[in-house]
Formats: sequence, C-alpha cells, structure tokens
Amino acid sequence: MAAKTLFDKIWEAHVVKPVEGGQDVLYIDRHLIHEVTSPQAFDGLRQRGIPVFRPAQTIATADHNVPTLHQHLPIVEPLSRFQVDKLTENCREFGIELYGLGHAWQGIVHVIGPELGITQPGMTIVCGDSHTSTHGAFGTIAFGIGTSQVEQVLATQCLLQKKPKRMRITVDGTLASGVTAKDIILHIIAQLSAAGATGYFVEYAGSAIRALSMEGRMTICNMSIEMGARGGLIAPDEVTFEYVRNREFAPKGSDWEKALQYWQTLHSDPDAVFDQEYYIQAEDIAPMVTYGTNPGMGIPVDGAIPQVSAEGGASFEKSLEYMGFAPGEKMLGKTVDYVFIGSCTNSRIEDLRLAAAYVKGKYKAPNVRAMVVPGSKQVEQQAKAEGLDRIFAEAGFEFREPGCSACLAMNEDKVPAGKYCVSTSNRNFEGRQGPGARTILAGPLMAAAAAIAGKIVDVRA
Repeated sequence: MAAKTLFDKIWEAHVVKPVEGGQDVLYIDRHLIHEVTSPQAFDGLRQRGIPVFRPAQTIATADHNVPTLHQHLPIVEPLSRFQVDKLTENCREFGIELYGLGHAWQGIVHVIGPELGITQPGMTIVCGDSHTSTHGAFGTIAFGIGTSQVEQVLATQCLLQKKPKRMRITVDGTLASGVTAKDIILHIIAQLSAAGATGYFVEYAGSAIRALSMEGRMTICNMSIEMGARGGLIAPDEVTFEYVRNREFAPKGSDWEKALQYWQTLHSDPDAVFDQEYYIQAEDIAPMVTYGTNPGMGIPVDGAIPQVSAEGGASFEKSLEYMGFAPGEKMLGKTVDYVFIGSCTNSRIEDLRLAAAYVKGKYKAPNVRAMVVPGSKQVEQQAKAEGLDRIFAEAGFEFREPGCSACLAMNEDKVPAGKYCVSTSNRNFEGRQGPGARTILAGPLMAAAAAIAGKIVDVRA
C-alpha cells in the first residue's frame, strides 16, 4: 500500500465522492460560526426554504464585534449590536447552539473550540474565518471558508473542494531562551514570504515542534494562512491526547479508548512523499518583529530592515512609507504607543502567564497604552483565579473581557492613525488595527517587554 501523509489520510477518510474536474465532495465534522460571516448564509437558507442539515455539528459564538469592556450592558456601537443580535436570532430559528455574550463558554471561536474539546484529532473543521487553520494543531484538516460556503455546509454538511498540494516544514533542535512559538512561525513566514505556501496544506514536524505545548502548536497553525497556505497541521501525540482528555465535549469511557486507538494512527507514514519540504534549525530562530505591512516582512529583533524585500520594489517602498521606516534601520529601540496582547493567535492562558511573569513587579512606560484581552471567558476566569489580572493591573495594563478586540478594527478597540502598536495578533496589514494604525507583530514576551520599556527591546538582553 502506498505511503500516505497525515493530510492524505484525513482527507481520504472524509471524501463522500469525487467529482469530475478534480474536486471532491468533502464531509465536514465540525462547523464553527460567528456573527460576521454567517448572516448572509442564513438568509440564503431562508430564501430557499432549507433547514440546517445537521445543526448539532455547528457551534456558534460572538467574537469579532463584541466590546471587551462592560459586556453585561447592551452593545453601544449600532452595527456591532445588529450583527450580534442577528446571530442570536439565526441560531434560535435554526436550532444551533450559541455561546453568546454572558455565556460561560463565550470567546474567540478558535480558542473555545479546542478548550471545550470540540476540536479533536482526525476531523475536518471549517469556519467563515481564515484563522480556522488554528485547529490543525490537533491533527485536523481545518480551514477558512467564504460566506457562500458557510451556506453550503449549513445546508449539506459537505463542501466541494480541490485537494491542495502537501508541504512539510521540519523544525529540529532546541529554541533559545526567550524564543517562543510565535517567533518560529514569524521566522518561517519571513523565510518563505507571505505567498510562499500558496496552494499547499502544511504539516509542521520535527523535535522543536513536538517540544511545544498545544497552545504553542495552535499559534503556529493559526498563522499558516499568513504564508498563503490553505491550512497547517501537526500530527497528534501524547501532548495532544492529554490536552483533549476530560474536556467538556471529549469522548468519555470506552468512547475515549476507541477514539484514542484511531488518533494514534494519525501521522505521516515514514516514507510518505510531500510536494515540497523545508528544514529549519531551531537554534537559528531569534525573537522576531515585523517591520512592514504583511507578516512575511519580519526580521530578528536585533536585525536591520532589508534594503529590498522578496515582495519587490514599489510595494516594499509603499509598505515602509506607511510604517515610517527606512531600509537599513534597526527595529531595536523604536518607540511604541500601544501594546495589544490577545487575538486567536496569542490569547490563551499560557500566553497570559508568559506576559504576566515578565511584567510582575514592573510598570508600563508612560508613553504606552497596554491591553490584555483573554481569548475566552474560561481563560479570563483562569487568569483571575491565578491573580494574573491583578499583576497586569498593578503594571498599568488594562485587563479586559474576551473578544477579537484590537486584532482587527471591527469593534471599539482601535489603534489611532499613525500610532505604533506591538501586537500579538496575526496580521499587520494597512489599517488592520484601525485606519492609519501601524502594527508590529511579535510574541507575548516581546510585547510585554515593549510595554514596560516603551520601545522595542530584545527579551534576551
């Protein structure tokens, strides 16, 4: 029997039937929805008089538009309130489980799926959100879809898909002190560019990947989309199984034993062939920051902005002009105005613990406004139980309520025009954090250090 990649094994187990023209009808195990990309899909079902085919396979939460202060009060911003109310109405009408504002399980969709045990190895998972690739950390095929496809899944629990090519990125060795999962993925994207994995599904492998916690693995898979990949995944192992065990929706008893038996088969065969392979040495990875307007424009914190970029001439110049930087400049020592620790990339308890351990006993620089936004109500409660909220407050940081927050300018948490924000989120596009806002991507440790120093510093120093 031909050797198979992990991706092939999961994909083939979910093909309902191949279709002429090289596409497959793919069965979808879990469908996650939020308030931004679902309203039009529900309207489409209404217009055609179609019910949701398998409502139990769909889970909803409110995250993009929600305010991160005073969530017990009605939402002030009219469009945000309308979208969140619409989600509530649609879920009620179509019989879908909703973890809305005020619910103990509400949070960012890609944080609550794993923490509730909804995300399990070997699944296919989709959501009308590009960072659905996060769930690939569990050994799942997880990817973002468009609104018309959201309607397709609601109506049929299936999707018409062309199978992507397979890429493997192996990271071997041991990370230096102060280097985190976020630095690994920013390093990879800087090496491959923002389009370097277009048309591929990426498997991350190697000793440095296996040494990561589930939270670190989620950070890496989350940003697969930022190098153009359809998604990313990591073979499940004991770390994965221990994380999933006993969670709310995880299999129990004999079902657990049966699931575990299957999950242990989920790995690429030793002689499986990938369409593309890359090898990276963990020791070569430094704390990373971005200097431009796509996540591929990243450098080691002690490096200099390149003279030219893989992105090429005019767009490179335009990017630096927007950011107010020049080729050859160092990022070290650059003054920052805002620090945002949160988003589906870095808002889990481990991220908050890392940042809190750094800021404990210190106080933020007077020129910085620092926000910490937990990824879910459960993360928020855990942080409070551990006293992390008090550590942040004593350091002058705002500890807020869960939501996508300042990752994207869809709610009240915006960065003003011209201001620099060191952000643990996933995108540094022009205006992503607010019109004219300038985003520098980094990991939670680097962001915490920037807040205290008031400028970009090397956490290793």
